[in-house]
Amino acid sequence: MTAARPDTTPGAGGDPSAKPGRPRGRAAEVFRAFLHLGLTSFGGPVAHLAYFRTEFVERRAWLDDRAYADLVALCQFLPGPASSQVGLALGLQRAGAAGALAAWAGFTLPSAALLMAWAFGVAHVGESLPPGVLQGLKLAVVAVVAQAVWGMARGLCPDGPRVALALGAALGVLLLPTAGSPLAVLAVLAVLVACGLLGRAWLRLPAQPAPAALAAGVSRRSAAAALFLGALGLLVLPLLAATQGGAVWPLLDSFFRAGALVFGGGHVVLPLLQQELVPTAVSTADFLAGYGAAQAVPGPLFTFAAYLGVLMPGPEGAPWGVVGGLLALAALFVPGALWVVGALPFWDALRRHEGLQSVVAGVNAGVVGVLAAALYDPVWTGAVTGWPHFALALAAFGLLVRARWSPVWVVLLAAVAGAVLGI
Repeated sequence: MTAARPDTTPGAGGDPSAKPGRPRGRAAEVFRAFLHLGLTSFGGPVAHLAYFRTEFVERRAWLDDRAYADLVALCQFLPGPASSQVGLALGLQRAGAAGALAAWAGFTLPSAALLMAWAFGVAHVGESLPPGVLQGLKLAVVAVVAQAVWGMARGLCPDGPRVALALGAALGVLLLPTAGSPLAVLAVLAVLVACGLLGRAWLRLPAQPAPAALAAGVSRRSAAAALFLGALGLLVLPLLAATQGGAVWPLLDSFFRAGALVFGGGHVVLPLLQQELVPTAVSTADFLAGYGAAQAVPGPLFTFAAYLGVLMPGPEGAPWGVVGGLLALAALFVPGALWVVGALPFWDALRRHEGLQSVVAGVNAGVVGVLAAALYDPVWTGAVTGWPHFALALAAFGLLVRARWSPVWVVLLAAVAGAVLGI
């Protein structure tokens, strides 16, 4: 197979003098690249970002390392699925709005289709799954989240000050109100802002030349419109869900709010969706079975929404089916897309200011702490209640980190072990 030729168009690979206004590729090219990743990218958001760097920085040279790192930093700060937001921004930069849609579709739809198919099976057998299988799936989730924390910490907390910021962020989040409440969301944002300010004061990073443009031709007017639409959805959908009745508005409201307010990616969206939907719309057994399955498919964890949408009660009380899956999928991803489009041109200007790199480094350390807090509560506290649970979770973690097993096999092994051991 012939490697893709690096893009030598002016501005490709991170020329700081290039103007960001003109896409350099086609949506079909973007879709093919992201479809391959959507079919093969196992391992969660940290792994996805590594795959993206290999494909688009090293192999295709769509942008340079520094521009990619700044894009990742922005998406880690924004609410929503960071890896999907990075992919959408890469598609936007490469082929405009059509490229952004192509990147999202190629990366997201394969795992969404697999999880919707799984949902049709779970709808018939969910409550009959042995308790040991469900416990095994929960312990596999512990291992996968721990792997994500470990990987992010190694890359984003390489020194003492950033380790201290991560630990402080984790402690701060653990002292906050129950996950999913409006106060908790605001407090998590405050923790990340504080980490950025402390990073500016404490961290000393070497100066670098002006970075390449990232805004991909998005005007500030278009960005402001995207931010307005995101805020409007947060205000209007709860009112419609409360006043209009039916099944559509509550579904859209629940998933839109989760996608608009969650920090830390797919693993942190779990408690938000669990609080919203279990047990009123989806049973605990079905929820956990789907979350375990989501670990075993490639692509973003946010496609778990498609699984839940299939099972949720529709207008006549029966499960929604495919329509509900597509509605939930769109509602969960749209806010993150609006946030990244809205932030890009402003971030492009701010990241050129002296001292901002230390702010970004502080925020990145805070994100590690937020994810570590989520690992403890609710993931760990909801799964590990005895030494057998701890042993199985530790074994799964070792297989992921030391033996480098695919999450597919770790999830399956944990489920089988849970059933056999009867834990």
